Amino acid sequence: MSSSNLNKRDYGNLGETIATNFLIKNNFIILKQNYRYGRLGEIDIIALENEYICFIEVKTRSSTLFGTPAEAVNYQKQNRIKRLAQIFLKESNLLDKPQRFDILEIMLEYNKFGSNKAKYINLIRNAF
Repeated sequence: MSSSNLNKRDYGNLGETIATNFLIKNNFIILKQNYRYGRLGEIDIIALENEYICFIEVKTRSSTLFGTPAEAVNYQKQNRIKRLAQIFLKESNLLDKPQRFDILEIMLEYNKFGSNKAKYINLIRNAF
């Protein structure tokens, strides 16, 4: 499926699949994916890296025409993720654990065979 044939949800799902595989290959332990609490929103991936609980926002793009993937994580989105993270930590009895907020940028590349692959993956630790 070409990037032009992907809808927004499919594009996001593809990015999250690539992100999960990347994190596992880099020794992260995936705790939760698509964590939701009511209407507050969603945390794409919650993972453990060493002693840190990492709340990871995945942003997938095919170009930087409208900015880098990380630039799409605005102040409001950051605050929403932080609120959700506190709820998750409280529910999981993990408030005493060190935590951080990361952004995983993925740039997709379309090839002539109709498949998408990551041409660029960048993990920004402590992004906000």
